[in-house]
Amino acid sequence: MGETRLVVVGDELVAGAGDPKALGWVGRVAARTRTDDRLTVLTLAVPGETSTALGQRWDDEVTRRLAPEADNRLVVGLGRADLAAGLSLARSRLNLANVLDVAEQRHIPAFVVGPPPGATAEGERLAELSAAFADVATRRRVPYVDTYSPLAAHEQWLGDLAAGDGVLPGQAGYGLMAWLVLHTGWHAWLGLPDDAA
Repeated sequence: MGETRLVVVGDELVAGAGDPKALGWVGRVAARTRTDDRLTVLTLAVPGETSTALGQRWDDEVTRRLAPEADNRLVVGLGRADLAAGLSLARSRLNLANVLDVAEQRHIPAFVVGPPPGATAEGERLAELSAAFADVATRRRVPYVDTYSPLAAHEQWLGDLAAGDGVLPGQAGYGLMAWLVLHTGWHAWLGLPDDAA
């Protein structure tokens, strides 16, 4: 039996912060991923992390967790911190591009999950950021999950945010994010049949 090792980098959303079940979207996706190999999921989250900070740390942290005999893969969970930090779209794009280019050079298949909706005040800017990230990933033929567009007006998502702190989703919100990941190329990326969910 081989091993599929997924290293997930990102902010508090990949850690499932705010989820009373403590699973987040990563735990829910892992639980629904059926593989003949042993599945090891290593989550490396830094709350409030911008794409610049992620770009500076990911390579060293991920490299230490790879196994030469495993099918090593990188999952990049992008958050909304670039907006609060005032990063330009060009800088955010470049940060993701650099991560994906280095992963490709190291032969580590990558999968990107974009930022979900948050406070309504940042809606338009977040839509632009998500589209920019999607473009970077698509140009590199890396799967990209747009969590913004399907959830921006989703009643259950908005209700879940409102029931909490207005920033982090709860159980229902993370469930919606997990559903989007599982139904946007996840199984194909892992070389698994779609009915594996």
